[in-house]
Amino acid sequence: MNRYVAACVILLSIPHVLNIHAEELPRLTSLSNKAISYSQIETPYVVMKRGVVEAVVVDNRAVDDDVLPKHRAGYSGIGSLRHAERRANLFVPSVAGLNFEHIHDGTVQDRKVLFEPRNAPMLLRKVDRHTVELYQAPTPHYGLESCQRYHILEDGTLELTIECIPHRKTFANGYIGLFWASYIHQPQSLDIHFMGRETGSKSGSHWIRGVTPRHGELSTHLGLDDNRTFVHDEKFPLTLVFNRSNYRYTESWYYGVSHGMALVMIFRPQDSIRMAQSPSGGGNGNPAWDFQCFFSDYQLGHRYQIIMRAMYIPYESHEQIERLSASHRKALGAK
Repeated sequence: MNRYVAACVILLSIPHVLNIHAEELPRLTSLSNKAISYSQIETPYVVMKRGVVEAVVVDNRAVDDDVLPKHRAGYSGIGSLRHAERRANLFVPSVAGLNFEHIHDGTVQDRKVLFEPRNAPMLLRKVDRHTVELYQAPTPHYGLESCQRYHILEDGTLELTIECIPHRKTFANGYIGLFWASYIHQPQSLDIHFMGRETGSKSGSHWIRGVTPRHGELSTHLGLDDNRTFVHDEKFPLTLVFNRSNYRYTESWYYGVSHGMALVMIFRPQDSIRMAQSPSGGGNGNPAWDFQCFFSDYQLGHRYQIIMRAMYIPYESHEQIERLSASHRKALGAK
């Protein structure tokens, strides 16, 4: 098992562990572990290759070269994801995947605040040839400090470890809302697939094809036991966040298919991640396959963590995806 996953016991959104002290959490990034050595990278991206996968980690500056042509400012994370079986970028070239999109508290704000991770400067830290971090100092409005560690495992799977610390009492409704987006470039199907059942159903689990009629409608899929509610303004403009679908997932992972390849997103059940999707988040024909999380009753100075994995593999069937993702789902407790 990867040492970062083995150490990580992230139980932050579950009521009976909300009082866990930050110092008890494993120190997994340079935000919390000052013993981690890294090189500060002045260029806006780092290329990581392992096995058959190549991932380019980019900060939120604009880039226009052979590696990231016409990459727009504001989009951080994985600017390009390629596989030996498909050399074209999975993501919309001008934007990104696993992109830190929103910090929010459910209140109406200026667009620059709603998209604060896009606008506040980021530092690119190279830990080793397979590990890169994006560090963001406390943001101007919300005062959230964060560090995202992108690590490529031996088989090419990406592991994203996130640590963040709120430094100011600026979250008006008492919770921290965070959102990550992946903009997929012109897939044949806009939809995602997950194990779940209809909301209100008492038993059974089967493959659900998540379909959203339009942006912000039936967009967010909650876990079976996720009954949390979060106060928000009636005119809160981020329509994906609170617009629930008619389904509940029973296993904390999903996948989508693009040009014969599958992007598999795997989450720890303890993080109570909410899966989200849009048929047009990245433009016409470019869906967004997303995820979000909430930290309830947040505490100033408390360090929070989440962890997930993303696989990029050739697609054959539901059964093949289940088989190839089994070890990673087991590592994260996602069944």
